[in-house]
Amino acid sequence: MGMSQAYGTRNDEESIATLHLALDLGINFWDTADVYGPHHNEELISKVLVPNRDKVFIATKFGFTKKEGGSLGFNGSPAYMRKAVEGSLKRLNVDVIDLYYAHRIDPNVPVEEMVGAMAELVKEGKVRYIGLSEASPASIRKAHNVHPIAAVQSEYSLLTRDVEKEVLPLTKELGIAFVPFSPLVRGLVTNTVDMASLPDNDMRKSLPRFQNDEHLDNNQQLAKAFADFAAQKNCTPAQLALAWVLAQGDNVIPIPGTKRRKYLQENADAVNVNLTGSDLQAIEGLLAKYPNIGNRYNEAQMKMVDK
Repeated sequence: MGMSQAYGTRNDEESIATLHLALDLGINFWDTADVYGPHHNEELISKVLVPNRDKVFIATKFGFTKKEGGSLGFNGSPAYMRKAVEGSLKRLNVDVIDLYYAHRIDPNVPVEEMVGAMAELVKEGKVRYIGLSEASPASIRKAHNVHPIAAVQSEYSLLTRDVEKEVLPLTKELGIAFVPFSPLVRGLVTNTVDMASLPDNDMRKSLPRFQNDEHLDNNQQLAKAFADFAAQKNCTPAQLALAWVLAQGDNVIPIPGTKRRKYLQENADAVNVNLTGSDLQAIEGLLAKYPNIGNRYNEAQMKMVDK
């Protein structure tokens, strides 16, 4: 997403170089969506994906729509899905999508109906596996009863842990891959975010954790303390945060987004950070000192998360 929107200006040349470095590092699970750009990200990725198709497991998502006035809506209907998948196949310039997600759960469309239609895409050979994003435990169970769900994608990080109660255990129970997005809290835990320098079109300017002075002050203190702990482990805060996410289960596959090669290399090296039980306890203690973190989304965005 970050290569095409949300975090400042695009730099397609650096993004392409970052994708090539991903291949060199063996990072073969790429995640995009038709709404990123919109459409720009699928087209951008295709430039590297197509000549390296056998090396990449490509995931994309459908469902978000733009309303009149520019706000986001969602359409999970089978008819819209049919239109969306053809658009993604064309923009990615591939014959089959490895993993196709419903980007959200549409409250106006029964989950069983939506997933049944997605299952037809598997039968037709247009999609290999299907997934859900930001789905509740009830929706996951209903969907999985219709067709095996290969992956569930939700926001999960040191500061966003709602899924620990039910969703993460459920994915382990059902043999579903759990794919955390924003595992670095949109950069917050890296201790490098300077709100004053962010452009007006940076999405973080609309998020409570970054916008509200009370939350921001708390989170900046937390990020500093976390960076100090990372230094004791001889790693960066980003690597420590990713190592923590990776330690939460064998089915956990985090997708830290970056549009720069230097951060991609840094993120990749997180697999070399080993956390002991005492390390994990120390991190919990540190988080407990700074509880006023704020919500991950604003009110309008939270309304689109399946409860």
